[in-house]
Amino acid sequence: MRIRLLGGLEVTSADGQPVRFATRKSALLFAALALAGRRGHHRERLSEGFWPRRGDAQSRNSLRQALADIRRWFPTDGNAAISIEGDQETVALTAGADEADIWILERKLAESGTADLAFAAELYRGDVLAGEVIPDGLDEWFSPHQIRYRQKALQLVERLSLVQPEAGTADEAACERLAERLLASDPTAEAAHRALMRIHSARGHENAALRQFESCRALLRKHLDVEPEAQTNALAASLQTRGGNRLTATMHDTAQPPQPVSAQARPHDQPSVAVMAFDNLGGADDEYFADGVVEEITAALSRIRDFFVIARQSAFTYKGRFVDVRDVGRELGVNYVVEGTVRRGGDRLRISVQLVDAETRTQLWSERYEGATEDVFEFQDRIAAQVAGAIHPAIRGAEIELAKRKPPISLRAYDLVMRAYPNIWGRRKDTNSQAIELLKKAIAIDPTYSRAHALLAWCHASNAAYLWAEHPESELEKARAAVEAAGSIGDDPTALAAAGSALSMCGDQERAATFIEKALTLDPNNAWAWARHGWIAIYMDEAARAAERFQRAMTLSPMDPFAFNMRLGMATAMAKTGLLSQAVAIAREVIAAHPDIIMSYRYLAAWSAMSGDLETARWAAQKLLTAQPDFTIERYRSLPIFRNTAKWADQVVEALKQVGLPER
Repeated sequence: MRIRLLGGLEVTSADGQPVRFATRKSALLFAALALAGRRGHHRERLSEGFWPRRGDAQSRNSLRQALADIRRWFPTDGNAAISIEGDQETVALTAGADEADIWILERKLAESGTADLAFAAELYRGDVLAGEVIPDGLDEWFSPHQIRYRQKALQLVERLSLVQPEAGTADEAACERLAERLLASDPTAEAAHRALMRIHSARGHENAALRQFESCRALLRKHLDVEPEAQTNALAASLQTRGGNRLTATMHDTAQPPQPVSAQARPHDQPSVAVMAFDNLGGADDEYFADGVVEEITAALSRIRDFFVIARQSAFTYKGRFVDVRDVGRELGVNYVVEGTVRRGGDRLRISVQLVDAETRTQLWSERYEGATEDVFEFQDRIAAQVAGAIHPAIRGAEIELAKRKPPISLRAYDLVMRAYPNIWGRRKDTNSQAIELLKKAIAIDPTYSRAHALLAWCHASNAAYLWAEHPESELEKARAAVEAAGSIGDDPTALAAAGSALSMCGDQERAATFIEKALTLDPNNAWAWARHGWIAIYMDEAARAAERFQRAMTLSPMDPFAFNMRLGMATAMAKTGLLSQAVAIAREVIAAHPDIIMSYRYLAAWSAMSGDLETARWAAQKLLTAQPDFTIERYRSLPIFRNTAKWADQVVEALKQVGLPER
């Protein structure tokens, strides 16, 4: 290799001597010819571009002199490895395929093996002609190449970090050096930050990886006044989850929860609150009941329009551990924290609640409620109203009244629905089946219990969408029937979100949107409804509108156990808008954090195949068949979620066929 353009301009002659061209223009002309390759340039364009405003004759003469200077170093003869050739119209540099770093880089990127990518990483020493003084007017010759090869380097560092070369190897070192070089010239290069995050994680240094994320976020705010991309946030979330799981396994009650990623901006003066899991002071069998109390208090507060309320799923990640409210406030981005205890004994109930300022740790209000167990609904509404009034006295009593939900007729039916909740969010076929049985029992006791019917619809639709059922269409029919049986659910955002989600998976996107939008009108803080609103946009072939909705969901519930679903939704929107490499990266990270989520392998197989990475696609396809041996492309394609996106569905089908998944 005798021509280096990346990171500066270095040229070596046939006898191994550094080439020193007579003028800067000669050197830049040589670089322009090397970048053009065998296609060359028109002489007229070269003379006018490099020597403008000199007149035609003088500029052509200057071009001839510069070419003579180049030929002095690289004379044209039959054995020359590098030479300048041309005719009256064009001039071109001819050389062997291994003579220029940019040509080798292109070839290694096309070959795609880990060693090839690492070799390419070492070739990239910086931007094209970095450090060279380029006169005014010549930017148009070189800036497109600088942008192009920098983009290739960013894609390269992402690709190389995603193939996860073994810690301590030359391949990993090459990736790390490339990331550092990219950041040295542009501290806001997120692909390079992500690469270093993955490298630190592969070495078992999750804390270092998360510090890299914080550095990335700070630099983006400082230089660009923006937040990290969704892909960077998704990687941080997966690292946090893995770090939290490992700590939990080794340190038990001293483990720290996963930290949330950057939140979407909200009004600075908007009251923000998190309702923590209440301590259960009764028997172990009452744990679900205590959680249900918190569920309803959170829902009531969430419906108060002036509040920003963290979703229950995120607040519950702190359950069972002592935490400092100041840490909770900082990690969840809230001003206030609600804590409490629940004791149920026989038909008697006692609930103690306190409201704490997260910054000062000052207790602002506390109350104790005692009565019969059937008073739980009244207690929940009173707690929500008093918390709201203590935080924001200007909130009207009428708005608090609107936040109340009509209680179910039967406390026993309510009790069964509360027992079903943990199974609804279990992400597995067996827990989903358990939820279905509990919800059916609740409906048998109270056939008019709309929320139970709506949640049952969601569970049946999940059986179909996740392909847990042998006959998905049968499950979708059951989901539709459950939505109809729910009847009027106009005052319950949770039931509306569940019914809308089920209808969306049944293919009725317009009616689903009606349910979801009504849920968000009643409860603008409903993270589940925002996430399903994102999926509806995807299923309606409006992927460009989905990202904002998924981001809103992740802001409201940054530690949600269903965050994987929100991130895959964001990735699907990216894939459908042409950002396949980013979509693949998110799918990989979801799989790394949650290898049991089978649907992730479908996405990774399809998107990798579409992007030309058949090695990854085949790996994902094999993982899919191992976890779901009865998977067929026909069953997947027949799901009604593809009803409005036939063209995209056909692309997915072709990609899955390409990697050998069974068609029938």
